[in-house]
Amino acid sequence: MEAHLGMDIATEEDYASQSQLLKEFTDICNIDKAWIFKSENGKGSKGMFSLSQPDLLANKMRKFILSAHISSETSNSITFQWALFPVEMENASIIVPSPSGSKLLVVKNSETDSPTQFEIWGSSQLEKEFCVPQSVHGSVFTDDWFKGISWSHDESLIAYVAEEPAASKPNFNSSGYTKDNSNDKDCSSWKGQGDFEEEWGETYAGKRKPTLFVVNTKSGEVRAVQGITSSLSAGQVIWAPSVEDTNEYMVFVGWSSNLRKFGIKYCNNRPCAIYAVKNPFHQSEADKVDVKADAGVDSPLCNLTQSISSAFFPRFSPDGKYLVFLSAKSGVDSGAHWVTNSLHKINWPIDGNPSLHRSIADVVPIIMTAEEGCFPGLYCTNVLANPWLSDGCTMILTSSWRSSEVILAVNVLNGNVARISPMELDASWEVLTLDGGNVIAVSSSPVDVPQLKYGYLIDKIQSSASWSWLDISSPIFKCSQKVEMLLASRQFRLIKIPVKDVSSCTTRGATNDFEAIFVSSKLKNDVPDPLIVILHGGPHSVSTSTFSKSEAFLSSLGFSLLIVNYRGSLGFGEEALQSLPGKVGSQDVNDVLTAIDHIIEMGLANPSKIAVIGLSHGGFLTTHLIGQAPDKFCAAVARNPVCNLALMVGTTDIPDWCYVISYGIEGKNIFTEAPSDEHLSLLYSKSPISHIHKVKTPTLFLLGAQDLRVPVSTGLQYARALRERGVDCKVILFPHDVHGIKRPQSNFESFLNVGVWFKKYCK
Repeated sequence: MEAHLGMDIATEEDYASQSQLLKEFTDICNIDKAWIFKSENGKGSKGMFSLSQPDLLANKMRKFILSAHISSETSNSITFQWALFPVEMENASIIVPSPSGSKLLVVKNSETDSPTQFEIWGSSQLEKEFCVPQSVHGSVFTDDWFKGISWSHDESLIAYVAEEPAASKPNFNSSGYTKDNSNDKDCSSWKGQGDFEEEWGETYAGKRKPTLFVVNTKSGEVRAVQGITSSLSAGQVIWAPSVEDTNEYMVFVGWSSNLRKFGIKYCNNRPCAIYAVKNPFHQSEADKVDVKADAGVDSPLCNLTQSISSAFFPRFSPDGKYLVFLSAKSGVDSGAHWVTNSLHKINWPIDGNPSLHRSIADVVPIIMTAEEGCFPGLYCTNVLANPWLSDGCTMILTSSWRSSEVILAVNVLNGNVARISPMELDASWEVLTLDGGNVIAVSSSPVDVPQLKYGYLIDKIQSSASWSWLDISSPIFKCSQKVEMLLASRQFRLIKIPVKDVSSCTTRGATNDFEAIFVSSKLKNDVPDPLIVILHGGPHSVSTSTFSKSEAFLSSLGFSLLIVNYRGSLGFGEEALQSLPGKVGSQDVNDVLTAIDHIIEMGLANPSKIAVIGLSHGGFLTTHLIGQAPDKFCAAVARNPVCNLALMVGTTDIPDWCYVISYGIEGKNIFTEAPSDEHLSLLYSKSPISHIHKVKTPTLFLLGAQDLRVPVSTGLQYARALRERGVDCKVILFPHDVHGIKRPQSNFESFLNVGVWFKKYCK
């Protein structure tokens, strides 16, 4: 019998049963951000938590705010009194509390050409509402890279990053071109397209240049920040310390784009600098004259980090004496798109007036070789808006540490780095917010849903600082009884994998063990469960021991998981990371095969029932593996896979990456927009498609049609070539999705098909 969509009855039953289980995992909430404010009476604190939950029917993430009163009776006990219900933030693009916690900014970006809406809420009512028309600026940036929304110290001004106004376009009518540039709609005329403008690639399609603006919270007047050159894209703006109660300067990150905007999403190797610029509401008459006299003049603009090629996530110390920032200089130099960070600081002038040629001091250097059990370097994807403990000199950061996420305390005066999240557990920890000298964090693992934690210092001697962590009872991460039971039956551990061939290693760091996360049943079976090998993208990314709803779902279907952090992953030191460029398709493939063989030798996997799945570079590895080891895998899933670098180099938003990953650091210097025959030949030889004649593994392809990073053509070409050779494959194309395929309906359909596909071929 045939069921719906050409499926047999058994397959349709799998869809029905698995979809119910996947929905129960999908419904688990996420914590996106948190803020803590002191209570008016000075007793305890007030917490505000921003939550999100997928809404499958509406195909969007619903956003909520849940509040709590925090009180402490003793040093080792803490109580959270939660509000009865969360409050939904309908249509809110982003929310930002004021420094005092007395006001809340809500920004609502329009999906049409309507004005952007700013709302300022007090404790009990809406106090102000401003609508900024498209003629002033477009949507406010809310992503984690360009985003910058900063209240001034006296809360009278808000600096933010938004799209510059749209450029005027040619006007046509039935007679041809007309000089009338009116924006009024008229059935007898139409607007042309005008000149093509480069964008910042993946997830920034249709976005105009990020530009700085300031709004007066009392009057609603919006002013563009003057003096920023047209070649700079601005982001991550914050206010400089106030001198004599004035808000004279702002600090922001600028990315230059004179010739070509390469994709910037997931790429911190783009050169950038930190600039100081004057507040447009505080300009003197002389400043205004200067700016008028020379359009594009940069005299009000001061580059604070000229001596270093990368500077981002600027933060001022609480006393205003230091400006601290992260750098990815190694990525700018080598071309690797994500690298080990370093931390630096600049002394801020007492008079508040910045100047050129400020001395930059190193706080935390790049760690080249990660010694066993020691700090492997900084790997931060974000920094809290206020990352400072109450001592005023200790920053709290979340960073990758091999295959875990950990919380670090960094003293910016002496550079001391301490891991303050528990070391005896392999779970991952992430800082949410700070409560004076204490830390509110979330802890999770592949088999444990997230749990709120409250950390406090019990030994204040810095050299031997010791932290204690309390469990916080919370209504946030509720899950069904069925999910609880399934997770309780699973276990995980981190497994060290020795490098098989050290003769090809040119650095000591590249010879160190890499790691894999192994998730399995607690029951000891004579025959191990079927194994799914999970491969992260990047390649300079990392899979950490955090809770993943999709991976927990696959594990709950009765599969073991092997989540491999091959050499080139973050969290293992810079030498290990830099060992991969130039060796893709060989070193990384061999690392994965070594990890699989290692657990087979340990008796943890059945060699006849192994499946593999990967996204992006993980898809590159997936398709390489089924070509280079065609008898190893019973099924494969490739999500937006890199299949043909020779095709991708001319269509991706990061063509320079194709060169660096294929040639190594030399690729940065020989990159060209017009590849030679020799270049294309090498790119093809590094690609999975060069092994396609050997593939026989049934393969599912999940492709986002709007993907600018790995254009859909590469996956489609590979899938069509498999069908041409008679290999069983299936393609699901998501017409509105980008590289991550994260829209709720698309993500749900993706992993439902993954579960059914693997059960069909591997159980």
